[in-house]
Amino acid sequence: MKLVTFRAADRDGIGAIHPDGFIVDFFGIGPRFPATMLDLIEAGEEAWAQAREWTGRAVAEARRPLGDVRLLAPLPRPARLRDAFLFLQHLEVAFRKMGREIHPEIRKNPMYVNSDHVHIFGPDADIPWPHHSDWIDYELEWACVIGKPGLRISRENARDHIFGYTIFNDWSARDLQLVYMETGAGPGSGKDFANGIGPCIATIDEFDDPYDLKMTAHVNGELWSEGTTATMAHRFEDAVHHLSQGAPLVAGEVIGSGTVLGGCGFELDRRLAIGDVVRLEIEGIGVLSNKIVTQPLS
Repeated sequence: MKLVTFRAADRDGIGAIHPDGFIVDFFGIGPRFPATMLDLIEAGEEAWAQAREWTGRAVAEARRPLGDVRLLAPLPRPARLRDAFLFLQHLEVAFRKMGREIHPEIRKNPMYVNSDHVHIFGPDADIPWPHHSDWIDYELEWACVIGKPGLRISRENARDHIFGYTIFNDWSARDLQLVYMETGAGPGSGKDFANGIGPCIATIDEFDDPYDLKMTAHVNGELWSEGTTATMAHRFEDAVHHLSQGAPLVAGEVIGSGTVLGGCGFELDRRLAIGDVVRLEIEGIGVLSNKIVTQPLS
């Protein structure tokens, strides 16, 4: 299933994109069926099976044309959001540009930074850029969504805890980020204003091999970045195993992949500007497109 959260004239809802190009609204499944994506994920396998069966039936009264709704971030408020360092080639280039080398521990185990799970933007949403930053950048990433919680999950069982995948744009105010990183405090306010997720959560059964997907980023229609999920040094299963050793993973949390090689302007010595439209696409998931706008002063 390709699960979505949408806004219609009558209400917000959740559903799935049908292969024939319309949304199957889950509202008709019943009054006790989960009303939000987080509730659906937390409800577990029985609810997921109901959603899958309902999507397959696609009764007429549950169908909503895509043109009649606005897609929101599929998970508007993740339970938690962490961005892991799973593509090491990007880190090698980025750290060298800062006059540093990546720490050996990053090669050994999936490390991460805590990310902003409050300011989440979905497809076609405007991204309000911080008024005190003028170095605008995107990051071409994808992410897994945890479905089954767990503590000290084995590497062999890690895939069972992954609910699905989505596109992730780790928007970055580089001028703010670099100041924080010079202090050793991490990216700080350079990341704490916007994260893009969408357009859907493609459940894990949608993929024969999720580690062979094409990834692209276009800016104003021009191809800037191109890569593949096959170049991950650590996989999401490695992150699930490693991140669950000290504290439980929870249903509805998101783990980002980090940036694919060449997947940001910082690597390419290119900068974005207010008004630019950034279009990320990952095979099997879809397109996440956003326009950068000036942040309101109040």
